[in-house]
Amino acid sequence: MTDKELQKIPLFKDLLPGEIKQFIQSTGTTIKSYPRGERVLEAFAPNANIGVIVSGEAQVLSLDRLGNETVGHDLESGAMFGTVSAILGEDIVATSVQLTTDAVIMWLPYRALLIAGPKLGRIHGIVMKNLLETFSRKNVLMMQKVELLSQKNLRERVILYLLQREHRQQSECVKVPGRVHLAKELECNRSSLTREISQMQAEGIVECGEHWMRLNKAKIQ
Repeated sequence: MTDKELQKIPLFKDLLPGEIKQFIQSTGTTIKSYPRGERVLEAFAPNANIGVIVSGEAQVLSLDRLGNETVGHDLESGAMFGTVSAILGEDIVATSVQLTTDAVIMWLPYRALLIAGPKLGRIHGIVMKNLLETFSRKNVLMMQKVELLSQKNLRERVILYLLQREHRQQSECVKVPGRVHLAKELECNRSSLTREISQMQAEGIVECGEHWMRLNKAKIQ
């Protein structure tokens, strides 16, 4: 990876290229490319590494006791995953991570991170600060998911989903997944979702393209 690509990762915010290289070498961090559709983390599997998406996108899949999967949330470039299983060291985490595009993943050994402080000094402190900030952002996403699923009806879920995406993507025209994936995120029937979106289009509440949607806020006030 180039220095510019690595500097864009939130985990390395405020670090110089030479410091990033030193951190990677001192902790035994590895970087690997994967194809679209690859499962880079399996539910209930032992895991010792924190994964960081250098480039590409993925989705978190939650597994219930009956073996059914639901989409938790999307992961974009810079996002981390596998933190719970890496930190707790227990195979009790019922979530998988599957790539939705080709991706480059950085694997950071958690135990090596803990003991790297004395030899990394300032670098270690900055990375740990960035790590805590990323954890906090992940908790925000989880709270947003709970708020989304607590809406009274499907239309309210769609509206809140688009508002959350607007804020996250900093754009009124937001990128959205296909209907099957979107139905899983909203935990609803795909046919019901298609009908609701068509009705919202007819009422002028939303505009839709192949991979985007725009919410007309004047119609929902």
